Amino acid sequence: MTQSVVVQVGQCGNQIGCRFWDLALREHAAVNKKGIYDEALSSFFRNVDTRTDCEDSDVCRGKICSLKARALLLDMEEGVVNEILQGPLRDVFDSKQLITDVSGSGNNWAVGHRVYGCQYRERIVEKLRKAAEHCDCLQCFFVIHSMGGGTGSGLGTFVLRVLEDEFPEVYRFVTAVYPSREDDVITSPYNSVLAMKELSDYADCVLPIENESLFDIVSKINQMTNHGKLASSIKPTSLVTSSGIKNTQEKPFDAMNNIVANLLLNLTSSARFEGSLNMDLNEISMNLVPFPRLHYLVSSLTPLYTLADVNVPPRRLDQMFSDAFSKGHQLLQADPKHSLYLACALLVRGNVQVSDLRRNIERLKPSLHFVSWNQEGWKTGLCSVPPVGHSHSLLALANNTCVKPTFKELKYRFMRLYKKKAHLHHYLHVDGMEQSCFSDALSSLSGLIEDYDQLDTANSGPAVDPPRLKIAM
Repeated sequence: MTQSVVVQVGQCGNQIGCRFWDLALREHAAVNKKGIYDEALSSFFRNVDTRTDCEDSDVCRGKICSLKARALLLDMEEGVVNEILQGPLRDVFDSKQLITDVSGSGNNWAVGHRVYGCQYRERIVEKLRKAAEHCDCLQCFFVIHSMGGGTGSGLGTFVLRVLEDEFPEVYRFVTAVYPSREDDVITSPYNSVLAMKELSDYADCVLPIENESLFDIVSKINQMTNHGKLASSIKPTSLVTSSGIKNTQEKPFDAMNNIVANLLLNLTSSARFEGSLNMDLNEISMNLVPFPRLHYLVSSLTPLYTLADVNVPPRRLDQMFSDAFSKGHQLLQADPKHSLYLACALLVRGNVQVSDLRRNIERLKPSLHFVSWNQEGWKTGLCSVPPVGHSHSLLALANNTCVKPTFKELKYRFMRLYKKKAHLHHYLHVDGMEQSCFSDALSSLSGLIEDYDQLDTANSGPAVDPPRLKIAM
């Protein structure tokens, strides 16, 4: 069994991370009734005997003593991390795996990346190595951060560069939350574009998520549960926005963060539980990323809720697959069904058969446009353990040119500021920051958009079989 380490950076990263660990514990508690420390738990948790003074008193088997998350928490403000340490998850985090400061990065990528990155590099490396030493077979680092702020975008992408330097063989998956068009951080276009260059250069896979999409999904679920025809028959604890506990007072962004946490739970389910068709994390990168820089995967989750009746007719199962390709279920403002697929992965959980998977792929294939050289570009995973409150669920990951409008919009917002050199002085006064950093980042983003444009242009016509070599007889 492999292990993974989660690095949560900045306010957004730590809030999402907090929801992930909470929901992961609930998911394992629903399966692990006897309280035994098993391989499933070991993928993301250490089992520590707190009765000894020894730092490395991990208990590899037997009863659960004290679970500690394989995590590193970074924030240049203390507020969110202190809140976590005073909350119900305080015992899950090792106090030696935290790095905080007090002044914050001031919504400035350069401060997070250049100032705090350099200042804390040695401590970050030391704590990453410590987390790695506790793993028998470290497979992946999950980095969670936002793109619009200073610490998330700046220090988050600095960590990514450190991971490539120190652990070049370990996969780097990034969950990056992109700001909405009405973002209240004026400099968020600068931060996002500067961060994008680092993501393109140093990540293995990036799961871009837009705040607008999360907000739309939350609004849709609220509308359905409060005013929809099916409101009375929906199980409250099955909502993808729910914390899994009835009648709890949730914070404003918890519903949106729970969606991202559920994405990560489904993404890692094959690493944690048994299944007839398990998909390893390295298989995602191997099968879905045909070109190194085009590693941005659009994700969708379904179902968003479960009805109270226990019978699941095939019709509803088929609807789950259809929903995964619909615009309203994407975690990005995108419509993959009307764009070009490079590859697609379906990670299914629960009471679903391989025949259901194959039937739905064959049913959906004619309506999806794949690149001519990868018409069979499907990767499937089947985990037998469903999420809490569900009988089945599906996470779809698409390497699709539909990410292009998001990147074009980001470039447009960047250029509006950059043409006027507005707010540029806040960045240029930081040691090591020059105007060439901005032009390089812009060039990187433009090149990425151009790569997607070329794919769209090359595959705009109907798919035709390549000519075969004629052999003279």
